[in-house]
Amino acid sequence: LVPIPQYPLYSASIALLGGVLIPYQLEEEEEWGLNLDSIQAAVDRARRDGICPRGLVFINPGNPTGQQLTEPQILGMATICHKEELALLCDEVYQDNVYAGARPFMSARSVVAKAGGRLLAETQILTFHTVSKGAFGECGLRGGMVELMNVPEDVVAEMYKLSSINLSPNVPGQVAMGVMVKPPVSGDPSFDLWVSERREVLLSLERRAAAITKAFNSLPGMTCVAAGSLYAFPKVALPEGAVVAAKSKGLAPDVMYCLEMLNETGIATTPGSGFGQKDGTFHFRTTILPPEDKIDYFCDAVKKFHTGFMAKYGQPVPKPVPGYQENSANFGPSSM
Repeated sequence: LVPIPQYPLYSASIALLGGVLIPYQLEEEEEWGLNLDSIQAAVDRARRDGICPRGLVFINPGNPTGQQLTEPQILGMATICHKEELALLCDEVYQDNVYAGARPFMSARSVVAKAGGRLLAETQILTFHTVSKGAFGECGLRGGMVELMNVPEDVVAEMYKLSSINLSPNVPGQVAMGVMVKPPVSGDPSFDLWVSERREVLLSLERRAAAITKAFNSLPGMTCVAAGSLYAFPKVALPEGAVVAAKSKGLAPDVMYCLEMLNETGIATTPGSGFGQKDGTFHFRTTILPPEDKIDYFCDAVKKFHTGFMAKYGQPVPKPVPGYQENSANFGPSSM
């Protein structure tokens, strides 16, 4: 089971390995929160269709949506996994990228530990983390880890075997991973510098996230849940004229929007159709990573483009476009 919108590596990997993606929808109206009933319904529906669910993935903070899950939501997913004998795959690589005003990050392992009992003793949990996000690599360094809990030893042995195939390890990434899992402590020569640099990186990301969210929400026909992780994922109420023009070009409307933005501004974004989205809604994802001294330029360029696009194609449609149905399970390629 994979959340929609989702990071497309999941759908691609599932397809590559001959699996079946079982989607569950995040609720944009609830700040991209979970509906646990819909997750259980997706499991039940899959079993009725002869599919054997194996695992449940969540991304917290979200990609592309940037939200933080609540403790009850995480506990609910763990409970479903325990009951249904599913592995819980916890993509928590953006856990450092939680900014002021957002609900705090809570790891699945801490939530399950707090619950205790059979949930703690029996639920299979795989937790993923990386130096490529947070305050370390910002995608420039590649290093990751998975922490296993209640996973059978024979499965762990197979995972080690598969990992050993990689004969050319990424040494700088592994060094960075060592620093991430065992950072400097008070009294170490590098501690004060590490604290200072880490704080400044995260504060800068926080300011950039706030500026981009404010800019997007100031535009007619655009709404954006507060940017988090390293992304903003605004919804755009595209004019009917844009939908018609996109169809005539054989493009999804949000793909046309992103292509025109690229051509006019040089800003590369990813259309929401690359992540999956509810039928009749349109989104795009952008990072919050432009240098801080370029953020005003970035925001102004998007504003100018969006205003011109709306003027070119007409007023935004205030509700899903009648007759336009997009297959949310047909995920396209996407950048990370």
